[in-house]
Amino acid sequence: MSVVALAGGVGGAKLADGLAQVLPPERLTVVVNTGDDFEHLGLHISPDLDTVCYTLAGLANRATGWGRADESWHFLEALEALGGPAWFHLGDRDLALHHERTRRLAQGETLSSVTRQLAARLGVRPTVLPMSDDRVRTFVQTDAGELPFQTYFVERACEPVVRGFRFGGVEAAR
Repeated sequence: MSVVALAGGVGGAKLADGLAQVLPPERLTVVVNTGDDFEHLGLHISPDLDTVCYTLAGLANRATGWGRADESWHFLEALEALGGPAWFHLGDRDLALHHERTRRLAQGETLSSVTRQLAARLGVRPTVLPMSDDRVRTFVQTDAGELPFQTYFVERACEPVVRGFRFGGVEAAR
């Protein structure tokens, strides 16, 4: 039996990890949400893909549910000291992954290809794929206006009252 799991975020990573414990890696494919992806500091950030990959590789920070275990924060601390936007916590090792993803996407590789190769380098055995190679972004409609998902969820700490959602690019995504 082969299993395709749809996953997003910390809960999806835990589901994928549980499935990976009972299924042979060649029988598990995890398709991960990319609607929360965004550009930050010039980098393509894929929070859900990263959380799933770090979890399946045994590298995840179990205390927070996101990021890498034993992470350092030198870049973020220096950025904050310089007055830069430090609201989205990117650890030093995490930054290496975002940089490499961004570099390869800029060279024309697909998100699926980049994800497969980076996951393999991290030691992930099941197949991990983005839900689409096309850009889909989640926007939260709030009393304060429309906000990109990460701005609403992380930077604004879910503060504005939610009135709805918009999924930019979903109509054209394959």
